[in-house]
Amino acid sequence: MAWIVLVVSGVLEAVWATALGKSEGFSRLAPTVVFGVGLVLSMAGLAFALRTLPVGTGYAVWVGIGAVLTVVYGMVFGGEPVSLLKLLLLAGIVGCVIGLKALH
Repeated sequence: MAWIVLVVSGVLEAVWATALGKSEGFSRLAPTVVFGVGLVLSMAGLAFALRTLPVGTGYAVWVGIGAVLTVVYGMVFGGEPVSLLKLLLLAGIVGCVIGLKALH
């Protein structure tokens, strides 16, 4: 159960990070609300998962999921440049996250 909550929390990290960028310094209401709700839910899920998972592994997986999804969102919807090297580096992060899960 902790792993499922951790993965969902990682997805929510990408949600709040993306909403933070779209909030334009908290000057736009809807993205600011999404940021706040996403942040609280993401942190609550991380805290729940860390009750049973090692903090180093849990945090690394949470950050990795959030980082990769945020970059992918930026490439697909935000006009962020896509390159083979960037895709390979993202695949490396995904591989490391899977490795951390496999070692636990």
